[in-house]
Amino acid sequence: MHLHIDNLSGMKAFAAQVAARAKGTGAVFALEGDLGAGKTTFTQYFAAALGVRRPVTSPTFTLVCEYPLPEGGRLVHMDLYRLASPDDLDATGFYEYLQSGDIVCIEWPDRAGDELPASAIRIAFSIPDGDPDARDITITFPNSDTPTNNKRG
Repeated sequence: MHLHIDNLSGMKAFAAQVAARAKGTGAVFALEGDLGAGKTTFTQYFAAALGVRRPVTSPTFTLVCEYPLPEGGRLVHMDLYRLASPDDLDATGFYEYLQSGDIVCIEWPDRAGDELPASAIRIAFSIPDGDPDARDITITFPNSDTPTNNKRG
């Protein structure tokens, strides 16, 4: 599925649509894109639509941030950019978060290698040429028949 949004209002509306479908699902979102493409901005709007009341910041240095949801559970926001290899995932609680039933957003999911669950919904953000406020978004839904492909799942 491909979308084009023109501005931050479009990003906010897109994130709200995704959040409406994600509530209570324990979904894992793999957020892909270059630096500045909109991964953290999407997560901020997504969190707000889920009812998160505190500011959502990039977990680039902390690796993981947890946000309680008003209806129970958490939004887990991971940033794997600083990981040297998938061998470092254990130290982040990666596998436990994936099995928690919480909603998980993972920035830089390629750093997880083959450990990213096959059930992850991939959302790729890119900036179209000539329009720095717009974003092209590609959403790839998993094959529901594919088993998870991670050490503990």
